[in-house]
Amino acid sequence: MVHAADIQDRDGGVMLMATMFALFPFLLRLYADGGYQGPLFRQGLQRVCSAIDVEIVKRCDVGKFVVLPKRWLVERTIAWLNRCRRLAKDWECLNRSGLAYLKWASVRLMVRKLCQSKT
Repeated sequence: MVHAADIQDRDGGVMLMATMFALFPFLLRLYADGGYQGPLFRQGLQRVCSAIDVEIVKRCDVGKFVVLPKRWLVERTIAWLNRCRRLAKDWECLNRSGLAYLKWASVRLMVRKLCQSKT
C-alpha cells in the first residue's frame, strides 16, 4: 500500500493493517518501529483486528551499532529494493505507478530467491 506523504505512519499503518488482515487473517504478530507506538495506533489496530499482538522494536541509541531482533529484516529488504534503479529515487508522480514498480521489484527478488541453486 502506498499513500501520500502527509499521512502519519501510525494512521497509514492502520489503513495498511486493515487491508492486510482482510487478505491474510492468519497473521497474528506485528513488528513495528517506534513511529507506531502510542495509544492511537493500538486503538485503531484493535478496531481492525483485536487478535493481533504488536511488538515495538525500539532503536538503541547507545552510540554503537547493535543488531535489533526483527528490525534488520525490514532494513535488509528495503536495501534490496533500493538496488532497483527505478526505486532508488522517487520519480513517480502517481502512487499507483510507484506501487507497480515496487511490486515488480518484489517479484524480481522472489524469483531470484526461488531460482537459486542449492549446490
